[in-house]
Amino acid sequence: MFVCTLLTDPAKPSLDPALIDNLRNAWGGGDVQWLAVDEAAAFSLEVMPDNRWEVWADLQGLGVDLVILPMEGRRKKMLLADMDSTMIQQECIDELADVAGVGDRVKDITARAMNGELDFEEAIRERVGLLKDLPEAVIGQVLEERITLMPGGPVLLATMKAHGAYAALVSGGFTAFTSAVAGKLGFDENRANTLLAKGGVLTGEVGMPILGQQAKVDALEEITARLAIAEADVLAVGDGANDLKMLGRAGMGVALHAKPAVAAQCDVRVNFGDLTALLYLQGYARSEFVSV
Repeated sequence: MFVCTLLTDPAKPSLDPALIDNLRNAWGGGDVQWLAVDEAAAFSLEVMPDNRWEVWADLQGLGVDLVILPMEGRRKKMLLADMDSTMIQQECIDELADVAGVGDRVKDITARAMNGELDFEEAIRERVGLLKDLPEAVIGQVLEERITLMPGGPVLLATMKAHGAYAALVSGGFTAFTSAVAGKLGFDENRANTLLAKGGVLTGEVGMPILGQQAKVDALEEITARLAIAEADVLAVGDGANDLKMLGRAGMGVALHAKPAVAAQCDVRVNFGDLTALLYLQGYARSEFVSV
């Protein structure tokens, strides 16, 4: 048994009931459950439709995300999240580089690395090198003035945690940012790279070993073992190439507003919804959301 969920941007909900009914009828689905009026709806399916991706492509043109998942084990016991462009709306290293006057150079490297065109470890060393001699105090300034949470993140964390889920923030970014973001959102733990500094300025080096794609998988394995839960119980979310292995291993791996090369390798793609989409995909109705 499967469940088909349809979502739109909650800032401008536009989910047409007639569209939902027509699709449900065409696929022989069960009764439609509206998880949020005009924003999210779901219905059950006996089998996976053969034309799933053709319909998905058509709905993308209408600003609608379509996700089909197994009904069993829909609600997850753990959230494993990337940070940059996932739990926050920025790439931290790009913001630091902008202040340092090397923004364009670093943004280009970041974009290529997140799209899988560059080796992640080499890319992070090159970008951090361009930050050499930047005052360490700039990190606090960037956090305060430039970093904003991704819409829906606080509600996602509050709702999953209220239902007993564990939350881990695992980033290829930096601990100076993950610790602040994790504290603000209520993550149980965070892992990231360390920007090295001496005498109050950045040295242009990153602490070793570098936390990249494999480290995210390691976190998945280590934390699930510690919690005595299965990898199938994990909802992972990310947007870049260094998230792919983590997304592939988790019970539900969500590519959120992901780079095209990344989204193409994921079955669960959220391009229009915000982070509350991850609650709808687990079957939570808006009436069940924990407000913050």
